[in-house]
Amino acid sequence: MPKSYRYPVYPYRRSADQDASSPAHHPVIVVGAGPVGLSMAVDLGLRGIATLLLDEDDTVSDGSRGICFAKRTLEIFDRLGVGDRIVEKGVTWNKGKVYSGDRLIYAFDLLPESGHKRPAFVNIQQYYIEDYLIERAGEIDGLDVRWKNRVIGVEPDADGVTVTVETPEGDYTLKCDYLIAADGAKSGVRDFLGLPFEGRSFEEQFLITDIVMSADFPAERRFWFNPAFHDGQSALLHRQPDDVWRIDLQLDADADREAEGSPERTIPRLKAILGEDQPFEVDWTSVYRFRCARLEHFREGRVFFVGDAAHIVSPFGARGGNAGIQDADNLAWKIAAVLERKAPEALLASYEAERIPAADENIRYSARSTDFMTPKSRVNRIFRDAVLDLAERFAFARRMVNSGRLSTPSVYSDSPLNSPDAEDFLSGIPPGAAAADAPLKHGGWLIDHLGGGFAGLWFASDPGEIDAARASALERLAAGGLPIRVFVVAPEGAEGAVHDLPVLVDRGGLAFERYDASGGAFYLFRPDQHVAARFRRLEIEPVNGALARALGRDKSRSDTDARTAHG
Repeated sequence: MPKSYRYPVYPYRRSADQDASSPAHHPVIVVGAGPVGLSMAVDLGLRGIATLLLDEDDTVSDGSRGICFAKRTLEIFDRLGVGDRIVEKGVTWNKGKVYSGDRLIYAFDLLPESGHKRPAFVNIQQYYIEDYLIERAGEIDGLDVRWKNRVIGVEPDADGVTVTVETPEGDYTLKCDYLIAADGAKSGVRDFLGLPFEGRSFEEQFLITDIVMSADFPAERRFWFNPAFHDGQSALLHRQPDDVWRIDLQLDADADREAEGSPERTIPRLKAILGEDQPFEVDWTSVYRFRCARLEHFREGRVFFVGDAAHIVSPFGARGGNAGIQDADNLAWKIAAVLERKAPEALLASYEAERIPAADENIRYSARSTDFMTPKSRVNRIFRDAVLDLAERFAFARRMVNSGRLSTPSVYSDSPLNSPDAEDFLSGIPPGAAAADAPLKHGGWLIDHLGGGFAGLWFASDPGEIDAARASALERLAAGGLPIRVFVVAPEGAEGAVHDLPVLVDRGGLAFERYDASGGAFYLFRPDQHVAARFRRLEIEPVNGALARALGRDKSRSDTDARTAHG
């Protein structure tokens, strides 16, 4: 275990369920208390869904593991109530450098524009993420976390799932409406159901090492192709909190894993990078060979798979953990809506419709990154090296360099929950995309007003022109089963409420610009902060239709409404 972190121990406690005469029932059981399972459980708990989280261990993950958490993930963590702690503890970075040999061929900035609450990435060890989410879970009524509770049997049927659990005091049985498998790349739930996990295995091996070192290197991503200190291979350097530095080194395909992970091999390699005079201490080491793979389906009846239990990718690009958090973000509100009878069971089919294409995109980018970093033939290596040479001088070639396409928010372009645009938007945020942030006057951020439930942004260049009739109609819409919280977005100079609707004042005009929102546009957002629909002018019936579609209801009507809104 890493020396830089003191691991908590969460005690096993006997539950009343173990003494029940028949299997106790829980609406949702989540298996696996990693970042994805914890995010799922916390999200459900915040929505008022009684949730049970089971984990076979009694502490957080061993080693820093996933360390790069993207802007979209940080926005989700904000909604779950842990974002500030993560950003305060973590190392913020937007910039990176790419080297060929010892030459800097170019630098990049992942978030060159201002006006965003969160940076492109924060580096922080996975055990801190789990630690903070576990503390958050303890603050939520109805969320029960059980340690040393290992799932050893899963039997789904038409009405729910029967789960057998092993504990230090013997086995017991539970029932649930829905089971969420967040139990990682070696998912036991997946094995119990006999589901194949198919994909592509890569021959390349990588040495991953965390070291503790006091150094003044900047907080940026550094990637080397063919450096002198590791000739013919690739290397990656990241900074983490607590003076911990992550170093990834490519190894030969036939390298002996045990030998390469030994101090006798590891320390000389690190000294070649850092210099003989730089003091450091090895904190954690692992040698791995990875796969890109996924389940054919992410749902098996009432069992849903999220994170590495559903799909795995290479670590380059930070797409694994970030994608898993987005899985949880996508699924939690849908299960809550169905359990609360605010949406039909059909809504749950959209989880696969949205997250399988996202997984395929991540796998595609991950595989391409690995192929570029580790050419499989002489011709491929000549091409790769030529691209690197060109990239030093020409911007067009830099787009071809692939040291890991870094995680970006998934856009659900073909989602069945989207209502297509009835009018042209030249830019803005299309249906299926995650919300764009913008600063507000008097402090605060636009994105903090979205998420949790359905929300609407009504952009008004002159709030005084908003008529009471439409404001009142929005109140009736909100009372129609599932509340929609509507905000008026106004330019600087506008203050106060408009017919009891709260006003968000757009500092510097960035919200109007990013949403292409002139002329009274209206955006409808899902509980996961993705756009469900947008309209050039607010009319109640089209919004009703878009809401129905976003909840998996009456698809044909919402299609018609979107096409004929101003017809």
